[in-house]
Amino acid sequence: MLEPDGRPSLRRRLLSSLLVPLMLLLVVESLITYGGALIYSNHVHDRDLGDDAMTLAQMLSQEDLGGQISPQARFLLEYAPEGHNYFNVSSQKHGLLAGSAELQPAPLSAANSDGEPTLYSTSLYTPKQKRRELRAATVRIPNLQDPSDQLTVTMAETLHDRHQRAREILLLSIPAQAMLIASVFLLVFYGVRVGLRQLDPLTARLGAREHDLAPIGDADVPVEILPLTRTIDGLFARQRGMLALQDRFIADAAHQLKTPLAGLRVHVERAQIDPSKETVADALQHILRLTQRASRTSSQLLALTRAQSPELSETAPLCLLDLAQLIPELLSVRVHDAIAAGVDLGYEGPAGPLWIDGDRISLQEMLDNLIDNSMRYAGRKSIVTVGVSVQSEGPCISVEDNGPGVPPAFLERLGERFFRVPGITEEGTGLGLAIVQRIAERHRATVRFLNGSTGGLRVEVVFPPARTSKTLG
Repeated sequence: MLEPDGRPSLRRRLLSSLLVPLMLLLVVESLITYGGALIYSNHVHDRDLGDDAMTLAQMLSQEDLGGQISPQARFLLEYAPEGHNYFNVSSQKHGLLAGSAELQPAPLSAANSDGEPTLYSTSLYTPKQKRRELRAATVRIPNLQDPSDQLTVTMAETLHDRHQRAREILLLSIPAQAMLIASVFLLVFYGVRVGLRQLDPLTARLGAREHDLAPIGDADVPVEILPLTRTIDGLFARQRGMLALQDRFIADAAHQLKTPLAGLRVHVERAQIDPSKETVADALQHILRLTQRASRTSSQLLALTRAQSPELSETAPLCLLDLAQLIPELLSVRVHDAIAAGVDLGYEGPAGPLWIDGDRISLQEMLDNLIDNSMRYAGRKSIVTVGVSVQSEGPCISVEDNGPGVPPAFLERLGERFFRVPGITEEGTGLGLAIVQRIAERHRATVRFLNGSTGGLRVEVVFPPARTSKTLG
């Protein structure tokens, strides 16, 4: 149901969903009332019909009429205000004595032995060949003129009066039933209106909020709309997470870009003060280095934000990937970077497939950050080995270098944002391994920072076994 402005109305929908059943209930009640009234009317008319048959039989037995009925008595017996009554007096020996020959008495097998009238339904055809349904009563009495004979007295009437009485009772009851239904509907209308007012405190509480995304809670929330409010609380939680992620990104960007931007300003002012060729060239060299640093910082901040975003799992669902095939493909695009950096980049992996549930783009970003971290801090002429293996917990990707390594006291902090090992002179943002940590968490994987076998750093990312069902050949 819609309001005048076209919006759906919960109140109207509730009332309309109740009005139709109430109307159907009125129809059912009317049918039940008519059926009960017809049963009652049949009972009363059957009793009167049996009394009439007994009265006629007693009159014939006491006055010795020999089965003969006067015209006046015949008129009274057959008269009915609306319709027609029938009677039949017949002798066991002489057949029909008076009345309608079309009216058949009850069979002998159905007659009562105690002299009570026998009631039954029958029918006959009128002179216009119309079938007429009747209700009849039969009484059998001895013939006073001939003790060996027996008279059968039958009275019958049409069903018109019975149905007429039932309709009258129905018409008398319908107004009362309609008033009852209307009263119930008004009570329901009032109940719905009062019940919906229970939402007013919640509406007022939400309306008073401006930027508050705290959970609604269950204190004054009706049970029926708890699923709705809990869904809204879930939405609020996601929004709080997104806003927190946005605030963190802004704070991180301001923190990380502050130094290169300040350096850019210093070198621009320096070139303006001393426009000599040597000073300008040196300033431009520093500006280039600072812009490259700012560009890398902003790229890694965006990558970290994407890795932390809760919407990533919806836009890029995990699928079945073979690490033994994927990692060499991703590694091949970094060969030229490794050659330019003077790093020996190698790969070790199994011959057969090794399946995980993962996202190809995220895994590529994770591997790039691990390789960049090794090449930057291990230095030129270093060896970086990327491996794929199976450990007891599941499939594993490892990146190991033979650089100076990391003191054991700092290994556990390598996945923290902006953390850099003290004493490291190489430029960096401290975000590469944090990005690896976030991507691993999305894949339900575990990141381990270890000392390598040759003294450098070894990073292992252990994935859970693939849950995607697929037949592997």
